Amino acid sequence: MEVRMPGLIATWWSQGRRTVPTPSDASRLPEWFRGRPVLQPERCLPDCHACRDACPTDAVNTSPLRLDLGRCVACPECAAACPTGALTMSSDHRLATTRRDDLILDGGPARLAQAMESRTRRLLGRSLRLRQVSAGGCNGCESELATAGNVVWDMGRFGIQFVASPRHADGIVVTGPVSANMEQALRDTWEAVPAPRILIAVGACAISGGVFCGSPQCRDGVPADLPVDLYVPGCPPHPLTFLDGVLRLLDRLG
Repeated sequence: MEVRMPGLIATWWSQGRRTVPTPSDASRLPEWFRGRPVLQPERCLPDCHACRDACPTDAVNTSPLRLDLGRCVACPECAAACPTGALTMSSDHRLATTRRDDLILDGGPARLAQAMESRTRRLLGRSLRLRQVSAGGCNGCESELATAGNVVWDMGRFGIQFVASPRHADGIVVTGPVSANMEQALRDTWEAVPAPRILIAVGACAISGGVFCGSPQCRDGVPADLPVDLYVPGCPPHPLTFLDGVLRLLDRLG
């Protein structure tokens, strides 16, 4: 088969640089992307519960107006139901937090992920090896995590890589609502990771159970006795959201 190298080189040249810059507050996704919800409680009408009633995962409360990003599946139903614009969706990709309570939005400033302690960062060095555990996921979050390693997002340039064995990992990334059949496998994987280790919960299912919350076949996300270091909400989260959260955890964003 004849290989026409000049043609290939011309094609590569015409495509230009495909890898995005390092994530930052200035990173922009298309306006149609449903990112961080924007709450303006002062716009709420008395006794109006339209947004709460429209939410399929009980992520919205109206007395006062609150939204739990850990339950939110990024559907536009709450915003569409709100008659005054008190709840709208923005394209802000910055969603990850290090505390579960920081996922509760109330209209105040965004509370983003904080860097882990310096001792752990020194032990990790410039790399982070992660074992991904799909604990009953639908493959949405898993697909986005795989995408984070492609030429566009290229998490490998930051030293972040998924590995096959938990014994070669610095931590685990959990997706899915943690089904009854996967709970023990998740625990065994966690125990196999050498200390110090980190745990990242990715997606609404891993954080709260998502649309499966309350199912007798699920554990409503990562069990409470496992220490979560980073929450990455979404259904599924965008690769940029995952990268932003991990880099903040590693104190790599200036």
